[in-house]
Amino acid sequence: MNKQVLILGAVFGLTAVILGAFGAHGLKDLISAEQIATFETGVRYQMYHALFLLFVGMMPDIELKTKRVIFYLVLAGILLFSGSIYGLATNSLTPFDFKTIGFITPIGGLLLIISWLLLLVKFLKNKSEISIN
Repeated sequence: MNKQVLILGAVFGLTAVILGAFGAHGLKDLISAEQIATFETGVRYQMYHALFLLFVGMMPDIELKTKRVIFYLVLAGILLFSGSIYGLATNSLTPFDFKTIGFITPIGGLLLIISWLLLLVKFLKNKSEISIN
């Protein structure tokens, strides 16, 4: 599971950099500054959670079960949250109206919040000192 968490973190980090560059350079003449700022919000949260996954994957004191749950929460959260933000920001460029599925954005955000909350609860319940190796 550690390897899967680390790979997902690296993939999310890689794609966040690519999407960030695309948003800054490829979209600047196609969508408004407000839409680009919205797109960048999706990129920023994707990168935050890429780093979060790398941290979780490298922590030896986090149980594999907890890592598995965090893995799936972050995977679904980023797909729903950042994915829908990318769609909403570029809505004018596609024939599909992403506003019809805009309700999934807060669901994705909630999944991301739950992943952080789960980690916090596990840290608070841990009786021993947490080691970072």
